[in-house]
Formats: sequence, structure tokens, C-alpha cells
Amino acid sequence: MPHYYSRDQSTPMKTKLIEVCIRGYCFKFITASGVFSFGKLDRGTELLIKNMILKPGWKVLDLGCGYGPIGIVASRFVEYVVMTDINKRAVTIARKNMKLNNVSNGEVRLGNLYEPVEGEKFNSIITNPPVHAGKDVLREIVINAPNYLHDDGMLQLVIKTRLGAKFIKELMQDTFTEVVELAKGSGYRVYAGIA
Repeated sequence: MPHYYSRDQSTPMKTKLIEVCIRGYCFKFITASGVFSFGKLDRGTELLIKNMILKPGWKVLDLGCGYGPIGIVASRFVEYVVMTDINKRAVTIARKNMKLNNVSNGEVRLGNLYEPVEGEKFNSIITNPPVHAGKDVLREIVINAPNYLHDDGMLQLVIKTRLGAKFIKELMQDTFTEVVELAKGSGYRVYAGIA
């Protein structure tokens, strides 16, 4: 059975439009079946969006973008956003959501993890990682992040406290010079690893 982190989705596509007001802006998002968090902004992503560090002039990677809320909100605060996902349906919906929210300083690319951004560097990689894809995928996201970050670049992610927060934090501490907890709440933690 395909999951939201599979390339192809066989479930019939249903869509639902939601409105989210966050960080001083209101956004409209098309959500879709077969794409993570159908019909709502999940609590982990919301906590990450509210607390993610963003600076003008930054180039940001939204890794595993789903329908695009992280990257689209970030686009209001940074210079450029690249959004990637392995799920073809997610990429299609994220592109529609960029148009819907008049985002002109970003793009969505299809591909697994860092493949679509080979050779590029970012000021920050921001992700709500696909925990159910397994620890190997989480490990790959964390340990490969520094290869795609500028010096002093930052990996920011959210993780369910009971679904791997300890594992992720230790992995980040082994990979980054500094790891800080940006926020916690609703059973989630937001960490930043500084390269």
C-alpha cells in the first residue's frame, strides 16, 4: 500500500481547501488524499512553522514538503525557497499552492530527499520528517544535512516526543556543533542543529 512518502499514489484523489493564519499572514492550502495531513495543518508542522528561524536573504530547503505549508510560509520571510518531495501528488499540489498564495520566490522539485538539490547549499533545511518511513530515512536526513548547508547553516525539524525525539536529538548532537530545542508542545519537539 502506498504511503505519503511513496512516489506514486493509487488512492483516488480527494482535495480539501483549508485556510491557515500563522506568523502574521493568512494562507490557503489545497490538501489532498495520499499527501501527509489531509484536510488540516498537523500540530507538529504548526509548531515548527511558528518557531522556525528565518532570516531575510536566506535560501531555504523544505525537505519532504507535502502540500507545501512550511516552504510557502517561509517564502514570506526569506529570499528563496526550494521545496522537494518524493510523492508526485504532493509536488503537484504544492505547485498549485504556490500559485494560490502568489509565491514567486520559490520552486517545487520531485525527488527523494536530497537528490533534487545535489550540489546546492542552503542557509537552512527545514523538515517535518516522515517518521513512519523508518530510522534509516531519519538518519539520512540528519547526517547528510551538513553537505547541503552553508557554514553556520541550520537543520530545523519537528519530531513527536514519543516517536523518536531522543534518537533524533542524539543523532543531531553527533552531526552538528550545536543543537538547541526551539520549542515543545502538543507532544512534539522542534530542534535546530547548527553546522
